[in-house]
Amino acid sequence: KQYIGDRGINNLQEAEDYIKNELIQSYQQNGFGLYKMTLKETGAAVGTCGLLKRDFLPHVDLGFAILPEYEGKGYAFEAAKNILHLADTTLGLDTVLAITSPKNIRSQNLLSKLGFEMEKSFDSKLGKDTMLYSINLVS
Repeated sequence: KQYIGDRGINNLQEAEDYIKNELIQSYQQNGFGLYKMTLKETGAAVGTCGLLKRDFLPHVDLGFAILPEYEGKGYAFEAAKNILHLADTTLGLDTVLAITSPKNIRSQNLLSKLGFEMEKSFDSKLGKDTMLYSINLVS
């Protein structure tokens, strides 16, 4: 939870507005967004993973968040690998970016394992020293 951006959502109405104005709008405008990660066996929600189009980045970026009790079990890797396949084969994207905090070693390791390379650190809307990663996709 410490590396998940605070969206300022504090009640049900704010949550509904965020879903409508951000998440659903992304699917309508871009044809992609964040998807719920669930366990195949039980359907239990474990996190989110998907593609985002942020106004301060030149390409689409991969985003993921996983509930603490499911960390370190490979779920984020499996989901992100499938999202990158979708980005390549269905959406025809050549480049996908990812951003993370310098303190978020787990995300950095996951991005490296997926084949992302660290490009630079920069100050973004999300904070100082945001780390930018990129991957070139080949179908």
